Amino acid sequence: MHLTDLVCTACSKPHDAAVPQNVCTACGKPLFARYDLAAAGRTLTKASLAGRVKSLWRYREVLPVKNDADIVTLGEGFTPLLPAPRLGAKHGLAHLFIKDEAQNPTASFKARGMTTAVSMAKQLGLKKLAVPSAGNAAGALAAYAARAGMETHIFMPRDTPRANIIECEQMGAHVTLINGLITDCGAEVAKRKVAEGWFDVSTLKEPYRAEGKKTLGYELAEQLAWKLPDVILYPTGGGTGLIGMWKAFEEMERLGWIGAARPRMFSVQATGCQPIVRAFMAGEKFAAEHVGAQTKASGLRVPKAIGDFIMLDALRKSGGGAVAVTDEEMIACTREVGAAEGVFVAPEGAACYAALKQLLAEKRVRPEEVVVLFNTSTGLKYLECYGG
Repeated sequence: MHLTDLVCTACSKPHDAAVPQNVCTACGKPLFARYDLAAAGRTLTKASLAGRVKSLWRYREVLPVKNDADIVTLGEGFTPLLPAPRLGAKHGLAHLFIKDEAQNPTASFKARGMTTAVSMAKQLGLKKLAVPSAGNAAGALAAYAARAGMETHIFMPRDTPRANIIECEQMGAHVTLINGLITDCGAEVAKRKVAEGWFDVSTLKEPYRAEGKKTLGYELAEQLAWKLPDVILYPTGGGTGLIGMWKAFEEMERLGWIGAARPRMFSVQATGCQPIVRAFMAGEKFAAEHVGAQTKASGLRVPKAIGDFIMLDALRKSGGGAVAVTDEEMIACTREVGAAEGVFVAPEGAACYAALKQLLAEKRVRPEEVVVLFNTSTGLKYLECYGG
């Protein structure tokens, strides 16, 4: 509503938000949306939120869509922040929470990014959208594009969880399965998009998925009475959610809603695909591709992320870090979380609990701290992971 322009996250080159944009035309890095926050703050106040719709569109003034008629929504966002007292008690934690993104319309956090991306595609007059996906982004795009009456072309690794493939097919998407990883799927989209007339909505290769994801940060602040948690553990593939939250914290500080303090942000990856962990440990600005990436947590099987430098900067500035866990730990932790708290988390969500155990053992998380684990999807989409 108060979108002014787009700016490159690397070289700061401004770009016109009135026309479709992918990455920076100068350096090829992701673009961020910028807003007139002074104008937004005149109507978007803590008090004004009390009577607003319980969806991410409650933060309308800091989301990019100009006209309400272009909003493509299924009721996404404002997911519960669930106390986890039994899990917490096992580890002496009095303030442990699970942000349960499985309660979004497409049963994953990807609904957040796709509602804003597809809404902006509608505003800009786009008709055909394409995406490479490890699973949940594909399902979300298929749903929102169907809602908007758009044509969708989806490319997924052949071994993507079957539930994701069926989900896309049943919502009318054109699905192509690729022998390879999400990077191979992305290469196929890049090769064909111009000739086919597709607009690429890959992670951070268009500016607006991050805007939907940033509402995670706004929600956390609101649900915790405008005091941010001490620690956030976030499962990281492409990293849009982590990046979006970091952007939200800056915007909220500029709005006068929070101070300068930030949660310690921890990126959680699989040992079989840990480019961010390796780069963080090595003190690198960018993350080298993880060759031969393998993990049952399909959302974490992203060997190379375009937003690597933004993630690594946020992790370091927050005083956080990066943790890798094994597939075996994830699967065991799925049952532990489910049995203790009644939440059937995805392997990616279970990875955050496994990482928390590591951080507690290393005394990098203290008992009195407020800790939030992110569950990004439902375990029901990953039944192949749990055997017979």
